[in-house]
Amino acid sequence: MNFTYLTTEELSSVIKYDKRVIREQLKDSVLFEGIHYIRPFGGRKILFIWERVEEEMLNGATAVSLLVGL
Repeated sequence: MNFTYLTTEELSSVIKYDKRVIREQLKDSVLFEGIHYIRPFGGRKILFIWERVEEEMLNGATAVSLLVGL
């Protein structure tokens, strides 16, 4: 499966939220590691999976994201 990976800055420009809001309020409360974003090669850099972020925005919480959020 092919995914579109976005940096925090790129995601910010697409969804019109400030980078800081994404990092401090959305990450790990709405957007979860392994579902909505990854840290390639175990590093510090975060890449958001656009298709999953978009699905979350359009459909709200999914069963998987609810389970991870527990």
